Amino acid sequence: MSDGWVFVCATSQLLPGERTVAWDGDTPILVVNYDGDFYALEDKCSHEDFELSAGNYDGDEATVECVLHGAKFDVRDGRALCAPAYEPVVRFPVKVEDGGVWTRDDRG
Repeated sequence: MSDGWVFVCATSQLLPGERTVAWDGDTPILVVNYDGDFYALEDKCSHEDFELSAGNYDGDEATVECVLHGAKFDVRDGRALCAPAYEPVVRFPVKVEDGGVWTRDDRG
């Protein structure tokens, strides 16, 4: 796969309610399977520079919670759902192709 896409895993390796972290260069990307759809966010809380992957992913509510101060984010669009975070986290594109999940840091 070209155009800067980074292979995350086979679709069969990331079941609904599960998550994993992929890297695009120096950018950690949290990839989650919410009800069969894949979403990718920068693995960094917008409130404080801390890994969202260390916190709880709620596969029923489509949220991830930062373990550091309890900020929650919607994994579908990255928006902050509660204080202390007010800014969204960066969302990245996801492509499902040939049985694999792909993402990339498209900020340029």
